[in-house]
Amino acid sequence: MAYMLLINEPVGQRAARSEAEGREVYARMKRFGDTLRSRGQLRAVESLKSQSDAARVEVREGRLQVIDGPFAEAKEMIGGFFLLEGVDREQALAIAAECPAAEWCTVEVRALGPCYE
Repeated sequence: MAYMLLINEPVGQRAARSEAEGREVYARMKRFGDTLRSRGQLRAVESLKSQSDAARVEVREGRLQVIDGPFAEAKEMIGGFFLLEGVDREQALAIAAECPAAEWCTVEVRALGPCYE
C-alpha cells in the first residue's frame, strides 16, 4: 500500500531560522529521504516553497477566484511530503516517527486511495 507523509509546519518557522540552521534542517531531511530510498520505500519526495509563493484556486458557480498567498488565516502550511510505497499503516506511522521534521512540525500520515471509498 502507499502512504503520504505531509509535513505541516508552522507559518513563519523557516524565516525564523538562520541560514546555517535552515541548511542543517534541510540536510537532515535529505538524509532521511536517502535512507527511505535505500530501503526501497520512497516513491517521491519534495519540499514546497513558502505559502507566500502559493495561490488558491476556486471555481464556484462558474466564477474563478484566485487567492495569492500568504494566507492570513493559515497557522500551518504544507512544507513538503514523502510518498511511501510498499508499507502498511503501522510501518508508515513508524517511518513518520523517524522523520526529523516530527521534532519541529506535525507529520500527517495519509493512505492513498480513491476518494469515494
